[in-house]
Amino acid sequence: MSIESIVKQRSGEQCELCTSTEGLSVYEVPASPDATAGSCVMVCEKCRSEIEDAETLDQNHWRCLNDSMWSQEPAVQVMAYRMLNRLASETWAQDLLDMMYLEEDTRQWAEKGMLSDEDKPRDVNGVELKKGDDVTIIKDLPVKGSSMVIKQGTAVRGISVTDDPKHIQGKVNGQTMFIIAEYCRKK
Repeated sequence: MSIESIVKQRSGEQCELCTSTEGLSVYEVPASPDATAGSCVMVCEKCRSEIEDAETLDQNHWRCLNDSMWSQEPAVQVMAYRMLNRLASETWAQDLLDMMYLEEDTRQWAEKGMLSDEDKPRDVNGVELKKGDDVTIIKDLPVKGSSMVIKQGTAVRGISVTDDPKHIQGKVNGQTMFIIAEYCRKK
């Protein structure tokens, strides 16, 4: 049986976080210890988009974690823990976190995949860079594999963050490329 069929059957064909039945897909939990169905959750489109883009968090949608945090599936527990930590500034989310119990190995998995402040891209002044920010290049940067040079003062609009906190992604002269975050200044 495929991972998708196992997760679909386990979830009862509904989102394991919010119980929606629309736009479902299998989501592999980042920093999983293995690549089995046990490291995946069934999520709806809304949950997936908010998991992948922290800027779009709808706090009220995530009140569903009040139920899903008690799931017997470690992958669901991990996702609930991570999302509650993102929402920890909300009183209700902090209350749920205080009540939540995770086995030690599940807690380690959950914490391993969370971004800490050191894991966020920062510009030359230490300012955190987020998706959609505009930056200015602070020094001439040669582009690997080409003779192109990104000139000092070049504006890069609407950047994307990457899995590597040292790099951001943006369009320069019509080409999408990776740029070292510390050679940028947020506008």
